[in-house]
Amino acid sequence: MSATTYDQLVEIITRLHDTSADRFTPEATFADLDVDSLTMVEISIRIERDLGVTVHDSELRPTLTLADTAELIDARQTV
Repeated sequence: MSATTYDQLVEIITRLHDTSADRFTPEATFADLDVDSLTMVEISIRIERDLGVTVHDSELRPTLTLADTAELIDARQTV
């Protein structure tokens, strides 16, 4: 996981989801952050728009950690 991708992901989630920044850790899951399914769709759209990577909202499961999500984005950027 690149720190830059992780930071960009956190920025995207912070803009879309009103949650305390102290809850953000690489090990935090979307469920830990109380991210609902509508916000998952919005996160997916923002990842594609801001980072140029397609991650379908169906791939953003509640149990997925932020680190795992950043790794998924990184893997798609290098393809």
